[in-house]
Amino acid sequence: MNEKLDLRSGNIGKLLWEFSIPAIIGMLVNAFYNIISRIFVGRGVGSIAIAAVTVGLPIMTLLAAVAMLIGIGATALISIRLGEQKHEEVEKIAGNATLLLIVLPLLLSGIYFLFADPFLKLFGASLEVLPYARDYVGIIMLGSAAMAIAFGINNFIRAEGNPRYAMFTQIVGAVVNIILNYVFIFNFGWGIKGSALATIIGQTVSACCVLGYFLSGRSKIKIKLKNFKIYVPIVTKIVTIGFAPFAMQIANTVQQTIMNKTLLTYGGDLALSAVGIIMSVAMLLLMPVVGISQGAQPLIGFNYGAQRHDRVRETLKKAIIAGFSIATIGFVIIRVFAIPIVGLFSEGDTALTELTVHAMSMFFVVLPIVGYQIVGANYFQAVGKPVQSTILSLSRQVIIFIPLLLILPKYMGIDGAWITAPIADVLAVTITTIFLFYELRNKSANKKVLTAEEN
Repeated sequence: MNEKLDLRSGNIGKLLWEFSIPAIIGMLVNAFYNIISRIFVGRGVGSIAIAAVTVGLPIMTLLAAVAMLIGIGATALISIRLGEQKHEEVEKIAGNATLLLIVLPLLLSGIYFLFADPFLKLFGASLEVLPYARDYVGIIMLGSAAMAIAFGINNFIRAEGNPRYAMFTQIVGAVVNIILNYVFIFNFGWGIKGSALATIIGQTVSACCVLGYFLSGRSKIKIKLKNFKIYVPIVTKIVTIGFAPFAMQIANTVQQTIMNKTLLTYGGDLALSAVGIIMSVAMLLLMPVVGISQGAQPLIGFNYGAQRHDRVRETLKKAIIAGFSIATIGFVIIRVFAIPIVGLFSEGDTALTELTVHAMSMFFVVLPIVGYQIVGANYFQAVGKPVQSTILSLSRQVIIFIPLLLILPKYMGIDGAWITAPIADVLAVTITTIFLFYELRNKSANKKVLTAEEN
């Protein structure tokens, strides 16, 4: 399970799948346990509980944003430094990142508990939903540090060339979460509190597996207490590189908040429950694509640091093809099985089923091209170009999506909210294509110049 992969000279196609398959499995398991949790909540408590989980989603996304800021930023930097063979700096990066992944989530939790009800109302909680949201999010925030460690430091394992163990840490926590969700909701009758408790216990188990890997001596990267102090240049670089996914998640928080408010205005709590189901399905469909982009990241970052740009280009090309193909399969599944998929959550609630199926038919209409956009935006993050990565990451969620979400429902009603996503997707893909075209053209031009100088 501790077998390391050769990033410098191994076959790109084989390496991409060696890294991506464990990441995909891990992502799918995480998506499944989120979906199964909502299915259990919907069947065990009711649609009002799905709405409560949806209200809590922006806060959980904010936690994920912090984990991505530090975890992904540090991972990209670690991959580049490993390619440059700067091992002492790698350990400083890992130590700084671990410290931040403990401290920052705890600070966020403290702020949340001071202003819990105002936050939940801001994120779309009606008076009926508020008590359920308060119970759910309050427990989730108690496990914020464990969630950040489980996600953030897990990336270090993949960066050093051990994707299988990274997958294992995700799977074990997800299995614990699923089992405890069922037990706490249906056997113990703890309702939405039981679901939240199952979630943080599962994440704590994952965090223990991640930390155990680094503390047991099996890892190439060492996390040492002497590096648990802030090195400003390193933290600055981590934050700079990690800012793109962080900004994307912050944008998701803003997007989710505006979406929740819009749907509450035009469709009430039923529409809020519908978008909760849609987000669960979207997570399941797109997590494999995210797994591909995560699998490509250490390959791109390492070879970029090693000045092997031919391998960087090959990795990007194959990752884009894989991401597009996976998203296309997801699109077909949605078209064919929409009603039974939604029925898993709604259990006989005809109104909720009809609204959700109608919304999904518009929301996912251009899903295949989203796979391309995710991989393309991740390329710039992997090579340490935060400005381009941030622009591409924000193009859909902020620059395009939010203005459309504020305008279209005024003229189209609730359908204006559902149609916002595909319009934003098309425009974001166009921008990503332009960025990649100029990036790769410049790389080809620079390569020709260097070749001519050598001759």
